[in-house]
Amino acid sequence: MITFPCAKINLGLNIVAKRDDGYHNIETVFYPIPLYDALEIKYMGEEFPSDVNCDLKVTGNAIDCNEAENLVIKAYNLLAKDYKIPRVHTHLYKRIPSQAGLGGGSSDAAYMIRLLDERFRLNIGNAEMERYAAKLGADCAFFINSEPAFATGIGNEFMPVDEPEGNLNGYHIAIVKPSIAVSTKEAYTDIVPKKSKICCRDIVRQPVESWKGLLVNDFEAPVFNKYPQLAEIKNKLYEKGAVYAAMSGSGSSIFGIFKESPSHLDNSFADCFTFTAQL
Repeated sequence: MITFPCAKINLGLNIVAKRDDGYHNIETVFYPIPLYDALEIKYMGEEFPSDVNCDLKVTGNAIDCNEAENLVIKAYNLLAKDYKIPRVHTHLYKRIPSQAGLGGGSSDAAYMIRLLDERFRLNIGNAEMERYAAKLGADCAFFINSEPAFATGIGNEFMPVDEPEGNLNGYHIAIVKPSIAVSTKEAYTDIVPKKSKICCRDIVRQPVESWKGLLVNDFEAPVFNKYPQLAEIKNKLYEKGAVYAAMSGSGSSIFGIFKESPSHLDNSFADCFTFTAQL
């Protein structure tokens, strides 16, 4: 059985407070985009020699972690504590780049929970699947439904943004991911939490053309200061006609929103992963 975990972008990201538990409260709009991994599970026969109940083969983009630390395996083990689940072979084809602010690992974990629930008829329910997913990462729970959402808390409390497609229906997106890798821990180093003057949810409800200068990702300033190439990519997207451009999450992907297909970008960003699609 196979499923296709999607990526996300952040439409605004404000770090509003430091929590007593060491985490940060945020405000952001998560928006799913049509960039996908592929995740497949198959029964592992009793005759197959394995020390684990869920093994993992990764193809496509390389992942810099061992099998036991992959969130797909952690998702299986988390559910297996509470449900009787057969042994499985897992194949993950990675297309969503890692350490990009696109939520690829979190999406893989959430979709593994969904896949196991559907395949083995666990009847967990979406609310409970979100609870399980939240144990694996702050933004994992978003991918259980993978619908536009205004997120607060550590990124695990959701409210509707507006209508399901928001203001982006019919627009085009370009994602540019250079070889730079930014860890979330690194991105938080120079952050000073502050309450935003205008909530990103309210800005996103306005026409896309009004977002520039209003819809802000608080990670951009410190990350751009350390990696000027990212600021250059953002500026270049505007030069190429984007009506809005920003870094997603803690980076290092930069996205641009275009009224028309940005196919003219094909040769504009050498040595970068580049993805374009209609929203």
